[in-house]
Amino acid sequence: QEQLVESGGGLVQTGGSLRLSCAGTALIFRMRTLAWYRQAPGRQRELVATSPVKGRPNYASSVRGRFTISRDNANRTMYLQMDNLKPEDTAVYYCNTDMRPYTSWGQGTQVTVSS
Repeated sequence: QEQLVESGGGLVQTGGSLRLSCAGTALIFRMRTLAWYRQAPGRQRELVATSPVKGRPNYASSVRGRFTISRDNANRTMYLQMDNLKPEDTAVYYCNTDMRPYTSWGQGTQVTVSS
């Protein structure tokens, strides 16, 4: 089964930046809209941003203007540039497709923003 692998999380202070990466297969990058999700402790997983194969990305209102999603199809990698981070951005971040069928969910990457 297709799988995507996240990396790049860490600990950062409020107002700081991080860039997450998501690596996958050529097939999934050629065919599917991809997305970043996050899950904070005690909360449901939420959609953060989506990136179609072609076209404009979309963002959750909570991150619009601060986060930038991008993808390099040739190198099979998707990114999430996160700027002006806030404590409420603290979560485990996952990448996957934007709708069913999903790939297997990976371990995610932890982002922690200290106040």
